[in-house]
Amino acid sequence: MIKLTNLEKIYRTKEIETVALENVNLEVQKGEFLSIMGPSGCGKSTLLNIMGLLDSPTSGMVEINGVNTVNMNDKELAAFRNKQLGFVFQSFHLINSLNVLDNVELPLLYRKVSASERRKAAEAVLEKVGLSHRMRHFPTQLSGGQCQRVAIARAIVGNPYIILADEPTGNLDSKMGIEVMELLHQLNKEDGRTIVMVTHNEQQAQQTSRTIRFFDGRQVQ
Repeated sequence: MIKLTNLEKIYRTKEIETVALENVNLEVQKGEFLSIMGPSGCGKSTLLNIMGLLDSPTSGMVEINGVNTVNMNDKELAAFRNKQLGFVFQSFHLINSLNVLDNVELPLLYRKVSASERRKAAEAVLEKVGLSHRMRHFPTQLSGGQCQRVAIARAIVGNPYIILADEPTGNLDSKMGIEVMELLHQLNKEDGRTIVMVTHNEQQAQQTSRTIRFFDGRQVQ
């Protein structure tokens, strides 16, 4: 599903060169639930952003479903990303002026899916995440755990092959965090979705298919 080959990411200014990732070689298999762990500043989120085509490597190759994405232009990347990938962020990234249903419909709006089909798909995934009774509410009327469920519904509404989650429980208390992790495991086991998750939580990582660890931009395990 995802293959990274000789991946490097270097940030340069006039005076400073910072190596964020160095010689990363990684494959994520279909249906896998992969955890990425490491201390703050080790390159975990940079790696996830490159996997998600939100950032580009300085060198190396990024393949998604057998497609080399490195030479795609911005328009091609956006279209490919919208069809292949779903994103779940720590801070939810919901639009407070839109209700739950409209937030979930957004990825389909960018695909120019008809209004009736958008509504049908959004209602279906909100039922899946247990929020069909909240679809007319706004994000400010929801708990943190409910907001993250909305974010997950938005991530899967377009039926992507891969879900990328960056600290999806980082802003939640332990009870809500457990509920969100249970939902992610359900999507992985029952729907067969491939999930890559950045986390600091050792217990969460132990419950996934595989864990890789980074330190100073290098894969150490």
